[in-house]
Amino acid sequence: MSSLTADYSDVRATNLSAVLGFLRANAPCSRAAIAGGTGLNKATITNIVGDLIDRRLIRETEQTQNRVGRPATLLELDGSAYAAIGMEISARGLTAIAYDLAGDQILRWHRSGPGRGAGPDKTLTATSALARRAIAAVEATGRQILGLTVGVPGLVDRDGTVVLAAGLGWRDYALKPRLLDALNKPTFPVAVDNDANLSALAEYRYGPFAGTNNLIQISGDTGLGAGVIVDGRALQGNLGYVGEVGHLRVAPDGPLCGCGRRGCLEAMAGIPALVRRLHDDSDLDDLQLAVEQIVTRAGAGDSETVKALLETGSWLGQGVAMLANVLNPALIVLGGYYATLGDWLLPAVQRELAEQALAPQAGGCTVELSTFGHDITAIGAVARSLDQLDAGRIPG
Repeated sequence: MSSLTADYSDVRATNLSAVLGFLRANAPCSRAAIAGGTGLNKATITNIVGDLIDRRLIRETEQTQNRVGRPATLLELDGSAYAAIGMEISARGLTAIAYDLAGDQILRWHRSGPGRGAGPDKTLTATSALARRAIAAVEATGRQILGLTVGVPGLVDRDGTVVLAAGLGWRDYALKPRLLDALNKPTFPVAVDNDANLSALAEYRYGPFAGTNNLIQISGDTGLGAGVIVDGRALQGNLGYVGEVGHLRVAPDGPLCGCGRRGCLEAMAGIPALVRRLHDDSDLDDLQLAVEQIVTRAGAGDSETVKALLETGSWLGQGVAMLANVLNPALIVLGGYYATLGDWLLPAVQRELAEQALAPQAGGCTVELSTFGHDITAIGAVARSLDQLDAGRIPG
């Protein structure tokens, strides 16, 4: 490809991205509104819109728009041609979700197990079986699959190897190559990513604060990780190891962490650490039940439970303040079980942020609770594939 052709392709992808992005935020809308909102000229809009209609990415619809006379021809996203599949592997089990381009959910499945002690090979077998079912279900609707992404609670490199997933007991497991083989090397892209990274994408695309260009999502489940959106883009880092805030060492003489070191933020403020503080390790086999019991006792005013929650919130707030000082986000969202326990954690987190952030008013950073449930990682995995389309990378 010549440099001139490459430059043209880049410009076209940028223009396609601008049109699709404007439609996702404002549809239904007119061609004139798209031109005004994107700054593209009428001829370019006509060309791009025609191409997108031909590819069944957008469609025309007639709406009155509260005006008298003949209905105006407006444009909206067309969900009939493409879809993406998102999956999550967690200690709770496996989740599969599929959305089409218009944001409509096609399927949502959850199965319990294999669980923490099953090992990666058994989990791979179950994951690939659920993935094949999801692929068949989406293809049966006549939609082309844009991609399948799997979220894992751990350190994942750019090749899709799970370097460390302490909550699952995995080390150096080449998940993506094995999954590709198990799925007979499908024609669509398959990716493996960290659960916190994907959760941040879900917040950025679908959450109540969608479009916040500098956003961090902190997930509290079997581990503690952060997904980071900087200037509207997911932060990737050199090798993909971004957001491991849970392994910042905050208490050198603290308890042993699952990574093998002592005093990590995860060992002080993680959900398993909170459960251990109040119970014993047997409760870690069912974190959801353990958290529900904590909510019940805290709601009843149990002093030991409330004290443990305030301590956890203070430690978590120290991690939040570190992130605010380094990255200056506009928003930090607490997700997973942190959102479930938010009534008790959030005030302590906000207090630590106010005290430890260097910039005035914490640099404009606020902390909120996620409105997503435990599907957030799988939803973010869907967003990862749809974001490729939004960036103007349209399949042939």
